[in-house]
Amino acid sequence: MNKKYSYIGIAFIILLFGIYTVPKVVDRFKDNDLVKFDKVPDFEFIDQEGETITNKTYEDKVYVVEFFFSTCPTICPIMNEKMLSIQDEFFGNPNFGIASISITPEIDTPKTLKEYAKTNGIIHKNWHLLTGKSDAIVYELSNKGFKLYVGKGEDEHGGFEHSGLFALIDKDGYIRSRRDEYGNPIMYYRAIKEQIFDDQIKELKEDIKILLNE
Repeated sequence: MNKKYSYIGIAFIILLFGIYTVPKVVDRFKDNDLVKFDKVPDFEFIDQEGETITNKTYEDKVYVVEFFFSTCPTICPIMNEKMLSIQDEFFGNPNFGIASISITPEIDTPKTLKEYAKTNGIIHKNWHLLTGKSDAIVYELSNKGFKLYVGKGEDEHGGFEHSGLFALIDKDGYIRSRRDEYGNPIMYYRAIKEQIFDDQIKELKEDIKILLNE
């Protein structure tokens, strides 16, 4: 086949693909079909700057929640890398925030978390690394409030277990998520690749933008 016509054919296919997909992207922003779950329970923590952080800190903001601990040797470094890409995507946006809640508050003091932030490139002013009075309070919030499992684990995992999932919260404090290809709510977004499943950071970024434009 003549190369000229081959290139024209490829260009035509790309054009058709663009015509087909762009309206779908626009429709997602126009028709917000993100599922609404329970409201985030009240919480009160201290961040890496020694400031008291509560739900009110995030009022009228879209934010992402994760549970982590600074000495985690396994999934936390991967989760942090993904969260940094979200930070970069929304850097400087005053209506966006991140809440990283430590599941080992007896280890993760504000001083420890401040050093962790410095070492790991955490610079968004609304990214708060949070520590509480006891792990019991954190476990209650994670396991019952968010229904994201945390608990004691094997030594090879740093002695603790937690999910590699991110929760997306809207401006009114409700947990939100998209649906999968079968119409089922995913509830949370995978930060870690799981066997045949990829992470969902791209989808999470798209849905953050939808909520910011609500």
